[in-house]
Amino acid sequence: MRCIIIDDEPLALGIIRSYCEDIGTLEIVGAFTNALEAIPFLNDTHVDLVFLDIEMPQINGIDFIKTLDHKPLFIFTTAYSQYALEGFEINAVDYLVKPISFPRFVKAVNRAKEIYELKKRNKKSLKISMSDASSTAMSHIDQFVFVKCDYGTVKIKLKGIKYIQGLKDYLKIHVLEEKPILTLMTFKDLQTKLPDDQFLRVHRSYVVNIRSIDAIQRSKVIIDNVRIPIGDSYKTDFLKRIGV
Repeated sequence: MRCIIIDDEPLALGIIRSYCEDIGTLEIVGAFTNALEAIPFLNDTHVDLVFLDIEMPQINGIDFIKTLDHKPLFIFTTAYSQYALEGFEINAVDYLVKPISFPRFVKAVNRAKEIYELKKRNKKSLKISMSDASSTAMSHIDQFVFVKCDYGTVKIKLKGIKYIQGLKDYLKIHVLEEKPILTLMTFKDLQTKLPDDQFLRVHRSYVVNIRSIDAIQRSKVIIDNVRIPIGDSYKTDFLKRIGV
């Protein structure tokens, strides 16, 4: 995995660099003592994993992650334990409190590798599924559905739907770069309009677009850093359908 290290303390940065080199499977492509300097680098360079301190001048590590549009995997390396809950709420792979022992560091890296490999397998499975699909199924990419909402009937492109959330009396359709759309429909009614090779029910309250899935962690589907639960009764079929 390609990784960078961000820590305003040169000594701490050097320790993390040494640990990465000792593991041998991590390629260090950058090291920064100023988080702001890492932003343009991340915009221009492919990075799989970031080791990130939290308490830094100008911008702390948590706020730094929130500024990124496309977030790599990241592991916090900090002397302060009070940020742990907030760190995991923004989907940190792990939270290491300094001084960090090498075995604990290896455990965090192994966790990142598992997530990284899972994302790679998911992307590969989706590519195979898309290439093997019939021309009829592929045509769904350019199709759309009409749904009723409070302000009329709206047209939604299927490829723009990320996931659908069931509320008490409504469905909340989460779409790309727009506000969610509320519609007074049932999952059963809406699913008849959706191609089943692209949209899967993962929970009694969720349908997901498999092309929007970023990763799967334990019993959660992750789409744009939102953790969507996988129900026990849907798990086997879901994993089979995506080839895991």
